[in-house]
Amino acid sequence: MKSLANPRSMELLDALHGVVKSSPPDVAGGFSALLEPFIGHSALLILTDDCTDDCTGRPRKTAGEASIIDEVTLVELDAVRRSLTSEPSDPWGRRAALGGTDRPITAWTASTGALLVLADPELTPAGAADPEATLALVGRLWQLVATSIRQQVAAASPAHLLDSRPASAERAKLIADLTDAHSTTLESLLGVLRSPTVSAEAARQTATDLAASAMVNLRAVSDRDRSLAQEPVAAAFARLRDDLRPLVRFGDLDVQFVEPPANGPALPGEVAHAGRAIVRGAVLALVEQAGVSRVRVQWDCDGSNLLIQIRDDGAGVLSTDSPGVVPLTARVAALGGTFGVQATAGWGSELTVSLPLDPPSAPLAPATEWGLSPREQGVLALVASGARNKAIAGELLISENTVKFHVANLLRKVGASTRAELASLAR
Repeated sequence: MKSLANPRSMELLDALHGVVKSSPPDVAGGFSALLEPFIGHSALLILTDDCTDDCTGRPRKTAGEASIIDEVTLVELDAVRRSLTSEPSDPWGRRAALGGTDRPITAWTASTGALLVLADPELTPAGAADPEATLALVGRLWQLVATSIRQQVAAASPAHLLDSRPASAERAKLIADLTDAHSTTLESLLGVLRSPTVSAEAARQTATDLAASAMVNLRAVSDRDRSLAQEPVAAAFARLRDDLRPLVRFGDLDVQFVEPPANGPALPGEVAHAGRAIVRGAVLALVEQAGVSRVRVQWDCDGSNLLIQIRDDGAGVLSTDSPGVVPLTARVAALGGTFGVQATAGWGSELTVSLPLDPPSAPLAPATEWGLSPREQGVLALVASGARNKAIAGELLISENTVKFHVANLLRKVGASTRAELASLAR
């Protein structure tokens, strides 16, 4: 693409570096700013892979107009993803329901299964110079960003896990409230329409059928949305076995699995992912000891906690201060769980972990402030949302040059080198 074969290429690479360095919840704002010079859009929406390894309680990542990002649902995004075929196709010219409104979109899926959607896309002059190359470029950039998200989440950073718990709880509460409200309304409607005092039999029958159908659809949407955010405990354990299969297949280690009850409760996404990451780390810590040939892994769920027990047949010298164990304690603490190590000389070591299914009630600490003026705080909030200078100027009723001045000051005060990094730090 000729328009990129110039110093702007370096600017693009710097911006991409800022995006992939940001934490998964902050990717949308930075990536939106990166794509804006090529494809204008009202909102950027990301849905990570089936809410298993990528989402950890936050499968949807968004930036742009509040009227879209506040209303779009996981079910709508999942419908877009399922509509995309595996065959190469032009991502341009598509339409989809977002927030209950039919809109033009352009969309890509990465090899990780993650979905990128741009709402109300419009090629800029730079992008319109070679539309085909522009779309190909965005697809390749998205592949890199999606891979970065998966790699970051695979590390299961305690800060990211801690951030995901309130988001998961808030989302679950919202779904429950909406389901209860609509169910109550529809049940009341059915009660009135079934009343013997109503004489219009045909109208009553028709309305009853419609209301009953609406209730079924509502439950189906709720169940589908919940399936995107939770994993059955047995399925989560099966994924763990797959994760450890290379170690078993190509090593001399005998790993014994004690499966949880098949009908156990579903696990929140971040708990299932954290549980697998903790077990993988624990097994590696155990096999680093001399003389370990067998490891036993057991999962269970008491209804309130995911219970993990890992035992080896080694010399029994492991402790909480062992190098391979220290990182695990931070991951467990981030989810409000408990972690214990019991070692018996000559008999082996046992690690026990308890991860609560419900998030802690304590609020997160407020973000660090940098001594910003009220105007700078307003500009920073809009930058973090993914807004460009022109949109910020229109929102705050100031000139674009003034916005550039404030952004330059923010970069200096915050210590960021790029706009994407600034947005990430702000959020």
